[in-house]
Amino acid sequence: MNEAERIACQLQRSQRGAAWHGPAVSELLADVDAALAGRRPLPLAHNIWELVLHITAWQTATLSAVKGQKMPELAAAQDWPLAGRTEQDWHNTVQQLERANQELVAAITQLPDDRLTDQVPGRDYSFYDLLHGVVQHNLYHAGQVALLKKAATD
Repeated sequence: MNEAERIACQLQRSQRGAAWHGPAVSELLADVDAALAGRRPLPLAHNIWELVLHITAWQTATLSAVKGQKMPELAAAQDWPLAGRTEQDWHNTVQQLERANQELVAAITQLPDDRLTDQVPGRDYSFYDLLHGVVQHNLYHAGQVALLKKAATD
């Protein structure tokens, strides 16, 4: 396994499971419905739905960069999109996250290791830093989802 494949494996684990730290993003979302996703148990914090949209936005932006496009600057509305309202909206949101992750994992596995040290177009850091950053980003927000679920059910 080369370095890019190892990073892809870590991203997949952070999203879908068998993560060293505990539940991955998808595992945490498995029993979340639209009502829980939209609940705001901590008034000044983002809710689960907003976090899922945010994680998706960054995985999608990272995918663009891996595919050779300039890394997009996410405006506030792109970085923190508005959540939907219905159960179908929630289902679609989760499916978009899963698709974004699958596409990004697949693209990373095709990335030659010598590109890991290349600068990300439009940024002042390397692909190595970006890809490890997106794994860390997933895990950071997974922790927030876990806390929000606990706060909403206590």
